[in-house]
Amino acid sequence: MNSERLFQVVLPGIVAPEDLQIRHAAMPDPGPGQIVIAMEATGVSFAEQQMRRGRYYDQPPFPFVPGYDLVGRVLSAGQGVDPDLLGRRVAALVKVGGWASHVLVDAKDAVEVPDGLTAAQAETVVVNGITAWQMLHRIARVRAGQTVLVHGAGGGVGVVLVQLARAAGVKVIGTASTRHHDALRELGVTPIDYRAGNVTARVRELAPRGVDAVFDHVGGRSVIDSWHLLAPGGTLVAYGSASTRDDTGSKQWPVLKILARTWFWNTLPNGRRAHFYNIWAGRTLNKDRFRARLRNDLTEVFTAVRRGDVTAGIAAQLPLARAAEALRLAESGTVTGKIILTP
Repeated sequence: MNSERLFQVVLPGIVAPEDLQIRHAAMPDPGPGQIVIAMEATGVSFAEQQMRRGRYYDQPPFPFVPGYDLVGRVLSAGQGVDPDLLGRRVAALVKVGGWASHVLVDAKDAVEVPDGLTAAQAETVVVNGITAWQMLHRIARVRAGQTVLVHGAGGGVGVVLVQLARAAGVKVIGTASTRHHDALRELGVTPIDYRAGNVTARVRELAPRGVDAVFDHVGGRSVIDSWHLLAPGGTLVAYGSASTRDDTGSKQWPVLKILARTWFWNTLPNGRRAHFYNIWAGRTLNKDRFRARLRNDLTEVFTAVRRGDVTAGIAAQLPLARAAEALRLAESGTVTGKIILTP
């Protein structure tokens, strides 16, 4: 048994960020097909903000170690794992468990990070990059010359999504707070101030026949407006319910409402399509297919970062022991880019 100890941040319940707990535990020994990753970078995403409030759709019971994804070096490997993987930098999507100095994962869930990317650079596009790529290319299947609307274009997923769309020759309209507008214009995006209250009218001015796809993380009333902005043959991709983050009551209900609406809209004979995107869809049905798709798509995103097509900014880098400060900073809405936690 390994005598070293690992360091973890624990979410004990619905608490303030300052009430996160620090825990030391025994270092895991990898079993057959498993690896231990020495974390170099993990991040704070919207999922952790929802989990802290007990509002994430399928979060585990408290207490647990949050952390949706991570990047690090393979420290040890179990039986049946390619020994060449030892020492390699890899990324992993885990949903929970990433806020730790060392993380045990199945080797098949690790995606190699190409040379030339730092751990922090790679971490900025793991969950956000997979989400953006799959919504854009697997669900909406965008083509050059089309026009799309991205809600929250200055956010974590949004900023990757608009860059991938522009690289594909797609015109982008993006809603964002005004502090993001100059940066979005530099990316070739037409920004709209979502606080101005006239988003629908402004989109109709810019795209009178409608847009070919809408990517909506807001939920609630926004999903309905998004559906009505689609051109014939257009696709709505809903992927969250940010507007209900601070609500009380059932955490499933906002998502179930979106699912019911998308099901109903897809029965209508108007050629438009509606989807609710879930990054984990298909994992239980066919794990090998899910893993192959995830590896392919994240590798595409890493390639786009190396090419310079995508730059996801880093708002701050803080040590794991200051996770509470990092979470508070993320929830403040005052920073642009990913907040990275390091060992």
